Amino acid sequence: MASSRRIGAPDAKNRTVLLDAAEQLMVESGYAAVTSRRVADRAGLKPQLVHYYFRTMDDLLLEVFRRRAEEGLRFQEAILGSPRPLRALWEFSTDPTAVAVTTEFIALARHRSALRSEIARYSELFRVGQRAAAEKVLAGTRYDVSRIPPVVVSVLMTSISRVVVMEEALGVTSGHAETIELVEWCLGMIEKESEARPGEGGAT
Repeated sequence: MASSRRIGAPDAKNRTVLLDAAEQLMVESGYAAVTSRRVADRAGLKPQLVHYYFRTMDDLLLEVFRRRAEEGLRFQEAILGSPRPLRALWEFSTDPTAVAVTTEFIALARHRSALRSEIARYSELFRVGQRAAAEKVLAGTRYDVSRIPPVVVSVLMTSISRVVVMEEALGVTSGHAETIELVEWCLGMIEKESEARPGEGGAT
């Protein structure tokens, strides 16, 4: 992937409009639909402006990913301060649009090493917050973290949510209702105990 050095001003209004247009096209039709002409048409701008703000289409797609990833990290950070961070994390992870965009980027990353590196870097950052959310809730229960550590809980939750959303996009729903019901039951049990034991921490 080419250098992500921007040509146009990073805070220019047109640049934001182009990023929005590219993301919309990716959600609707996949990354292959994100061409300079289509992005310009969707943004209501001239095609040459795409390359004024982004040297290549790879640079544009990389910025689309970084922008969404940064927004996700800010939202996830806010989750840690919510009364029920694990439930908030589950709901955040089951957003169909977010999963659709992530899936497209993962597919594209097979052919773009720079994007693959960025996905890996941001995934690790997301995992830190997810683990913190699990640790915060489980510390107030009798849950034995030595058996299934909080980081494993976070991996299971985000993995299950992603698979469910991806399969539903394909029209596959077998077992989903039962799986979601189990996750909801587990979250309810954890929250009930955590809220009933305020100020207590550690497993027994």
